[in-house]
Amino acid sequence: MRCSLIGGRIWVFTGAALTLGCGSDWASAAEVEGGVTELKAIEVVGNGTSDSRIQPLSRAKVSNDPESLPASVTTITDEELRTLNVDRDISNIYRRVPGVVANNIDQGDTGNGFRMRGFATNGTHGADVAVYVDGVPQNVPSSQGGAGHGPVFLEWLTPQMIKRVDVIKGPVSALYGDQNRAGSVNIETLDGGDVASSVGLDIASYDGRRANLVLGGEHEGFESLFVADVYKTNGYRKAAETNRDNYFWKVSKVFDDAKYSARFSHYESDFKNDGYLSLPALRAGTISRRDTDNLYGFGDANRNTYVINRAPAYDEAGLYYTAYYENFKRVRAISNGTNTHNYGKDDRDIYGGRLAYNFVHGDTASLMVGADIRRDVGDAYRQQYRNFEPTSNFYYDFDMDLITYGAFAQGQYKPFESLKLLAGIRYDRFDYDIDNLKFRDADTGYHSSVTTPKLGLVWTPVEQLELFTNFAEGFRSPAAEYISSGSGSALPLGDTGGQINSNVRPSKVKSYDVGFTFRPTDRLSNTTEFYYIENDSETVQTSPGIYEQVGDTTRRGAETSFNFQASSTISTYLSYGRIIDAVINNPPAGTGASLVVPEHTYKAGIQYRDGFMGGQLTLNADVYHLDGIPYYTGSEKHEMPPYTRYDLRASYDYSDYQFSVYGTFQPHRYGSEVAYGTNSGLVIVPQPSTTLGASVRYFF
Repeated sequence: MRCSLIGGRIWVFTGAALTLGCGSDWASAAEVEGGVTELKAIEVVGNGTSDSRIQPLSRAKVSNDPESLPASVTTITDEELRTLNVDRDISNIYRRVPGVVANNIDQGDTGNGFRMRGFATNGTHGADVAVYVDGVPQNVPSSQGGAGHGPVFLEWLTPQMIKRVDVIKGPVSALYGDQNRAGSVNIETLDGGDVASSVGLDIASYDGRRANLVLGGEHEGFESLFVADVYKTNGYRKAAETNRDNYFWKVSKVFDDAKYSARFSHYESDFKNDGYLSLPALRAGTISRRDTDNLYGFGDANRNTYVINRAPAYDEAGLYYTAYYENFKRVRAISNGTNTHNYGKDDRDIYGGRLAYNFVHGDTASLMVGADIRRDVGDAYRQQYRNFEPTSNFYYDFDMDLITYGAFAQGQYKPFESLKLLAGIRYDRFDYDIDNLKFRDADTGYHSSVTTPKLGLVWTPVEQLELFTNFAEGFRSPAAEYISSGSGSALPLGDTGGQINSNVRPSKVKSYDVGFTFRPTDRLSNTTEFYYIENDSETVQTSPGIYEQVGDTTRRGAETSFNFQASSTISTYLSYGRIIDAVINNPPAGTGASLVVPEHTYKAGIQYRDGFMGGQLTLNADVYHLDGIPYYTGSEKHEMPPYTRYDLRASYDYSDYQFSVYGTFQPHRYGSEVAYGTNSGLVIVPQPSTTLGASVRYFF
């Protein structure tokens, strides 16, 4: 449990990666007048115990909560989100998660770059991680208006909408389907009773401006949360510009023993972005870090989503269902010549749902069985633009009807108090109808299926130690351009030719994990894991907008993280991720064997929180460092410049106000979280060395 003084009331929060004590908040909440002490009203948010220290170990519990899986799981709470410099890019929520690389490359709303375990090389925007929000899958298959196959676009979210984020390493859970190769992310949104109403204003470097309204409350059992967020920035580089509007409304209520919720979200944006620059040219001084090479890129998006959920209100046993519909439109134009763009567009209707029932037998066993379906109908194409005008030439053009059916079961059993077993299995079937408007001879249907088993074990020999291991398979569906292929050159529509590859199978991984969490005291915790992954039919991004199948790959790695509650006011964390191997087993002739992923990922941070002058002061300092990133020019191996990012943030809560100042510092002149090796050398996206910002929020 945590305490903080917000809006003139004591708010009690629970469960964060960096847990802190209440310090002197209780005293600072009291007002003394004429010798009489008055204690403000106390409001409790969430569940938990009165212990403000690091939470007890939980993998041994029979539960479908992600943190009970026999795997490495990191949970980001809504309180922790308030201490992060999320700013313009929602992918910054992953900054503190061990081993996860979060990309922020000033490219407008082009997707949230994050990757883990050596997957999603070169920042393919969350592909290879199955991401769900309130049970709704977020990966977009065969996207032409984004970043290839399976990207995740979370720009419609703001921190004020999020209750918790669970990052699950490895494909160990049977509850998550397509793209679950590196792992999965489960995001839960807030209810109206979780938050106080507020209005906030932010300003930041490079004309960053944000206005945010939160209206939360409860009336006769109905909880309502409304969030409106308007964001604009001109960005660091000459042509960089983003305009974004987000609106979110969620209503929820408990009827009998079930909790029902309905939510609607609307997101729209338009943006411009500068492309990649040649590192040799930058070092030679022939171009500036803020220049645009060739033409600037541009894009826009419009997304409307409707979701209905049901879940048991008081425990995990019972019926769950989710139903959703989404209209998804997205454009991204990438400069690929002195006067041409690769203009990609998605115009899709996506709808589906999930139905599951969880059978629970006391504290010793549970079994969840269920099924899900997703249908994705619409157009996806890449067209050649010349001098910002469309031409008759297309790189790809698909009219798709993609249906995926899934069935799953996941059981847990404790034969002894110290031992828990997990077993799960998924069966997924794909029924696709693909019209190839560029190559009509390649029109085709596609019918295939994949089965992915999961096994895991948790042993708790003593209360302070959990040992876990798992074997799991995950998969990634085939993209439309793999099934119905043809030349990627710009050609007019209707040409004969193309090729049908009906024997393309979903790419599968076999993942092996072993690890432990050791909690010697209630102030110190360490989690360490080792993993080995075999992957077939790997597809990588070889240059901006270009994806190629390179064959089978192997990954080995290790991660360790420490959380330490130094005192009631100070907490720290430290993590290190090491990619031991990330290689193509049989690389094509004349190419390199290593995948473009960081060999070393370091993260560390400290938080101080205490009462100060009648309010509450919170100070955060975080550092994030990537090193040992290989790239190839042909078969010649090179190494990218290291990348370091420092985040500082100070917040002060007084009465009904919260004031914050923050800064992000990226000192390596040529360091970048995303870069590509080309025949002429490395291309990068230069980052600003310093970004500053300030915000004020009023609670009412």
